[in-house]
Amino acid sequence: MTIKLKNVFGVLMVGLLVISCVSEKDLKEKVKKAIEENPEMVIDAINKRPKEFVQVLQKAVTEVRTEEDKKARESEQKKLEEHFNNPLVPQIGELESVRGEKDAPITLVMYSDFQCPFCVQGVETVNKLREKYGKKMRYIYKHLPLVSLGHAQAPLAAEYFEAIAVQSVEKAYKFHDELYSNQRSIQKGEDFFKAVVRKLNVDANKLATDLKSERVKKKMENDQMEAQKFEFQGTPGFLLNGIPIYGALPVEYFESIIDRLKQSGKLSI
Repeated sequence: MTIKLKNVFGVLMVGLLVISCVSEKDLKEKVKKAIEENPEMVIDAINKRPKEFVQVLQKAVTEVRTEEDKKARESEQKKLEEHFNNPLVPQIGELESVRGEKDAPITLVMYSDFQCPFCVQGVETVNKLREKYGKKMRYIYKHLPLVSLGHAQAPLAAEYFEAIAVQSVEKAYKFHDELYSNQRSIQKGEDFFKAVVRKLNVDANKLATDLKSERVKKKMENDQMEAQKFEFQGTPGFLLNGIPIYGALPVEYFESIIDRLKQSGKLSI
């Protein structure tokens, strides 16, 4: 095993921190001085006992990762507690398409990308929740197309959803269901979208006009700005009565949030 000089300082720091009680500041100074005074000796020492050094390094990396994971979990839990006390407030106005009772006590907002494979799992979770809670839950689909990930047809699919919703929210969600049931066909682009539209008996002329409308353009912009505001960088992202949920987590996690909202008196169903 041969270690280049430019990597020695960083490697020594990680390895030695777990086998000494020296402060990080002092250790940096001592290691730096040792390397400057006799770099060949340091490199030679590592090369002579590579197995032991790798073991120390692996232990250091494991401990660092464990500590980082612990801090990440603590940070997420702290944020969750903050959101229970101060839930996020999404825009639910005349441009939003609501599936379910508009005054339902449970509001589930999904920020999604029609071509995201994880969003298929997210929609399956949504369907399970809607089946369980029925009229007590309303579902609102918002758009966060990730073109940078190669989802080239996602923006147009989202625009079709919104343009159909101008005519019928019910048909827009049937379009939504059809796309998530046949996600691979989305790569065909507009030919596939038009085929779905024909099945839904949507007015094609009005649809063509609405696709280019300021209303649809504004809705797309609003959704993406809101997702960014709430720090949803990937899809799917959810707001469950204002509590953010990042990723396609199991349905049990959503149910645990609902149960806690009930226990704390913030939800009555």
